[in-house]
Amino acid sequence: MTARLLSVGFTVLFLSSCVPPGAARISCRNEDGDAVDWFAFYKLPQNREQKNPSTGLEYMYLDPMTHRWRRSQGLVNMTQSILGRTLQQLYEAHEAKNNRTAYLIYNDNAPRSVDYSWKQGHAKGFLLWDKSQGFWLIHTIPRFPPFPEEGYSYPSTGKKYGQIGICITYNYSQFVEIDSQLLSCMPNIYSCSIPATFHPELTYLPKLCARSRIPRIPHRRLSRLQSIKGQNFLHFAKSPYFVDDIYVTWMAQQLQTNLLVETWQPKLPSNCSLPYYVYNIKQIRMSGQFAFSSYYDHAKWCVSQRYKRHWTCIGDLNRSPFQTRRGGGFICTQNKHIYLAFRGLILHYQNCNQS
Repeated sequence: MTARLLSVGFTVLFLSSCVPPGAARISCRNEDGDAVDWFAFYKLPQNREQKNPSTGLEYMYLDPMTHRWRRSQGLVNMTQSILGRTLQQLYEAHEAKNNRTAYLIYNDNAPRSVDYSWKQGHAKGFLLWDKSQGFWLIHTIPRFPPFPEEGYSYPSTGKKYGQIGICITYNYSQFVEIDSQLLSCMPNIYSCSIPATFHPELTYLPKLCARSRIPRIPHRRLSRLQSIKGQNFLHFAKSPYFVDDIYVTWMAQQLQTNLLVETWQPKLPSNCSLPYYVYNIKQIRMSGQFAFSSYYDHAKWCVSQRYKRHWTCIGDLNRSPFQTRRGGGFICTQNKHIYLAFRGLILHYQNCNQS
């Protein structure tokens, strides 16, 4: 199945728009509220050192206009942040309660939840779309975002550790493919609305939203996606039935590159047992910011060891034995600006012959 999916071309079907004339199109948004094709953000961990203190709310961001990490104008808990600006569209759609817009929010550690969701995928994100276009934002922040009726806020539980996310704007045709990818991830959905007008094209998201019976879930699924401006992405989706280290046995071998991996407190050692190796990152530093170890970083990302392949992947899963049994996924790209931005963060990684 993987080989067949990889042979599929980057075909994008430009469906007719159902957006009223003059209405703003659904898109990832920058801090000025302008539509962007994609953005990535890196929230810095809390740091109480006197030389370079951090509240745990500062963040860096990257988009097609910046080409490199840029310090945020404000804090991540502000409505003017890139997350606040992007989510505002979801809040407006929720309040309008029309049948032209759909949304879905998922998090294994959802807000208001008393019990952690161990059975669902270790995945966090939210989607908003109409029959013209929309966005998918993948992130690592527990208990985020709040329920739409509560408006924007940032959880105090997300301050201590580093967090990461990526938002990509897609044409509606791509949500048909995302529909199947999220099925494999088995997300814990805590708020959603998918009107009947979307059901003919979307097979699984309406069922997941309604908590209906779903068919057999694929062990894993690989999909090519394309942003609204033509940036190519590859999405890896793993179900709990694929019991293995997604980095070592699938991603590195599929992408044909050694990977440098940043995850929260990795319990699995660097691995050189297969043709393409996986090395744990031990310490990173943003330009002009303090350095910090993976112990204080809840982010999940990886890059090619060498520029020749220049893959960057952002997603859901830690390098932990327990998470080999969890669903989740990664969105990957060979965008050179994204690669250079992430590769430049790495201060030190662990070789396989190091303890």
